Amino acid sequence: MSKLPLQLSVAEITHLVDQHFPQVQEGNGQVTVERSDGQLTVVRMAYDDRLIRPGGTVSGPAMFKLADFGVYAAILGRLGEAGLQAVTTNMTMNFLSRPQPAALLANVRILKLGRRLAVCEVYLYSEGSPDMVAHATSTYAIPPEGMIR
Repeated sequence: MSKLPLQLSVAEITHLVDQHFPQVQEGNGQVTVERSDGQLTVVRMAYDDRLIRPGGTVSGPAMFKLADFGVYAAILGRLGEAGLQAVTTNMTMNFLSRPQPAALLANVRILKLGRRLAVCEVYLYSEGSPDMVAHATSTYAIPPEGMIR
């Protein structure tokens, strides 16, 4: 991979997702990219009653979806279309505290972006609360440029 392109705007990332990965919005847990500046990407998952598991907390799979999508959005922001076929190879999530039944925010930082792998860290919060509810680390595989269609 040659020189990295300039950081995409939130609108450009959203356009790529809408065009190439619209199924991420199906069902519950609508996600939106709220910020992406090359250092930090912030993704929001709207509150939906269907995300709540017995006990009144947001389900683990919903938090996992947000973290995974947040990493994908951060990679798209840095690579543009060259990142469309990037795929999760590993994700580890630690659930730290009970999230409130509210929208969730994921703060994503790319720790390393190489030619073949991206390593990222994700901090999840209930909207309106300063306490982190989950922490994730993720590795994505980035296909060689010749494989991108």
